[in-house]
Amino acid sequence: MSAVTTPSDQTTDPAGRVELADGSVPSGPYANRDLLPVPVAQRRWTTYNFAALWVGMAHNIASWTLASGLIALGMDWKQAILTIAAANLVVLVPMLLTGHAGPKYGIPFPVFARAAFGIRGANLPALVRAAVACVWFGIQTWIGGSAIFLLAGRLLGDWWSGAGHIGEFPWTQWLSFLLFWALQIGIIVRGMETVRRFENWAAPFVIAGAVALLIWMSVKAGGFGPLLDQPSKLGWGRGFWKVFFPSLMGMIGFWSTLSLNIPDFTRYAATQRAQLWGQSLGLPTTMTAFALLSVLVTSGSQAVYGTAIWDPVALAAKLDDWAALLFALVTVLIATLSVNIAANTVSPAFDLSNMAPRRISFRAGALITAGVGVVIFPWKLLSSPEAYIYTWLGTVAGLLGTVAGVLIADYWVIRRTRLDLADLYRHGGRYWYDAGWNWRAVLAFAVGGVLAVGGSYSAASSGPFPADGLIPFLKPLADYGWAVGLATSLVLHTALTRLLPPREDPARQD
Repeated sequence: MSAVTTPSDQTTDPAGRVELADGSVPSGPYANRDLLPVPVAQRRWTTYNFAALWVGMAHNIASWTLASGLIALGMDWKQAILTIAAANLVVLVPMLLTGHAGPKYGIPFPVFARAAFGIRGANLPALVRAAVACVWFGIQTWIGGSAIFLLAGRLLGDWWSGAGHIGEFPWTQWLSFLLFWALQIGIIVRGMETVRRFENWAAPFVIAGAVALLIWMSVKAGGFGPLLDQPSKLGWGRGFWKVFFPSLMGMIGFWSTLSLNIPDFTRYAATQRAQLWGQSLGLPTTMTAFALLSVLVTSGSQAVYGTAIWDPVALAAKLDDWAALLFALVTVLIATLSVNIAANTVSPAFDLSNMAPRRISFRAGALITAGVGVVIFPWKLLSSPEAYIYTWLGTVAGLLGTVAGVLIADYWVIRRTRLDLADLYRHGGRYWYDAGWNWRAVLAFAVGGVLAVGGSYSAASSGPFPADGLIPFLKPLADYGWAVGLATSLVLHTALTRLLPPREDPARQD
């Protein structure tokens, strides 16, 4: 593959930020206003904006159930924090590597993926990412709706909480789910600037609410001692490590979505330094601190109630004072809104827009995401920590790690961070490959994906996978899915591109 030179239709400022030259803005079938590079003058997000974004996303109820679920699986608080801290330090690395393209080129994830997969082929990783986000949107919306249902039941009485059932739940709980769904749509259709402002004030509010819940639990337990004294059911021997590695992959899987589409946010960064420090300070520190809060409260619930209550909505239901209950559940709602809007609506909106730029705008993509989130069954995934951490997060981690490996190999190893902005939107340019697809990236993704998730199995008899794995001889790899997928696709995509380089468009060798 020939060296990538600097195209004449883009300019670079002293800070290394690239934008299209005047008169070079693409207008073809693969471009729309939402997918075009953000002009340098509009890249204004600071270190605080990114740190606040991560505080808002890390301090959410899914994060809480993730951490407290480890307690329910038998870990003590030290083991749970070790697992979560290690996972977030690991996932921060691909987060920063893929995030680099955002401040430099101002492009969202699906456009960034075009360089590796091809202009049409980028729809493959975009659809994988969008599908995961739609499921996450449904999970978070169900949590938020459950909080509304519980709060309304306390305020309105039995006629609400004891309403007739439609299927598994009262019709009032389904109504609560739809109300929370509509609230999120009302925020996201106002655009990215509204998202930024919402995240800035939601972050400190959620922190205050989580600390208040910890104080309440410590009072109920008679101090912090009982919260810290709950022993591990696994010990530090083979039993712990058997749970640790699949749990680690699950924790990585939790944010492996953002390790792909973080350019959707870093494209608004004022400088490369802003995204680097904002993410480094925001993700591992706040996620670990929030995890500590959740495992301490869950340990406290075990000491007070005799069982680990890993669902914060169920725990809030035990509050006796209605004002305290109101505060706790408003905190749940804001926390859930914060992460669902930022992590699970913004990115798939761009991904879906990439499929048909002329027909699907950012707002239309957000509405499609929200619609899919209604028709899935998120309450099934939240039914047990085994299903949540092993089955859902472990499988997701393997697939998304495979995409991350291709992107990192292409951007850092093969292209050395140099992209041709105009060609990312141009039919027949250097990223057109074969009819818009780069078969090397697709093959690397396919092989990595099979190795990463082919051996998926269910530890419980009621799980969706066979006990001996989907592909039995791959079962030993299943507990390391994210790492296997990333390493395989990174090496294979690099090797295929070096050995069988794509043919460049001679007209673009300027």
